[in-house]
Amino acid sequence: MSPPKLEVGRWPQDSTKTEASLALSWSGGKDSALALLALRAESGRNPSALITTVTETYNRISMHGVRRELLALQAHELGLALIEVSIPLACHNETYDARMHEAFASERLGQVTEVAFGDLFLEDVRAYREGRLAVAGKRGLFPLWGRDTTQLARDFIKAGFQATLVCVDPRKLDRTFAGRSYDERLLADLPTGVDPCGENGEFHTFVHGGPILRRPIACALGDIVERDGFLFADLIAA
Repeated sequence: MSPPKLEVGRWPQDSTKTEASLALSWSGGKDSALALLALRAESGRNPSALITTVTETYNRISMHGVRRELLALQAHELGLALIEVSIPLACHNETYDARMHEAFASERLGQVTEVAFGDLFLEDVRAYREGRLAVAGKRGLFPLWGRDTTQLARDFIKAGFQATLVCVDPRKLDRTFAGRSYDERLLADLPTGVDPCGENGEFHTFVHGGPILRRPIACALGDIVERDGFLFADLIAA
């Protein structure tokens, strides 16, 4: 049996209380936003906190390259607490695990027993997350797991979300896609073999509008730069 489709429509922000036992791994992008929508609309659950890794050297969301200022605006418009976990550039697994373990042991996440993720189908990534959470005495939730990525991409757009491609791997997708809006036209332009949700690392997004946000986040496209083999579109709060 295939998973249910996401409900389309604006989520009533004050219809449920946050759960101290639940946190959401948050990248600021499309899959995280869809995971939050699924938790709220389908499961009636609302996490108490967002957990985001931030690269110390750049002071930006890890891998996505989004400024912390925009991350803070997202959390504010979501009405959720934000827990930032700082990691060094070129972070090794041992360091990453140590920083996450420290975060989970902190007072702010002391009551968390479950962490939700926006992963879709990468079994090795899921196994890694579940293994590390088990060490910390917690378990993972994957509200989008197994969904068809083509349909999920269409559901995202139909629901009224607005997002921009902020990171593109030019080895997998043409560099001209950096900075483009994630919309029907973009989906139509994606080459064969590129996952419409970027699940194979082809691209990453930043969500600045949609049914889970109280208000859209005003931002403008700045420079597009190449760094560490990736193209980054710099978004600036407007």
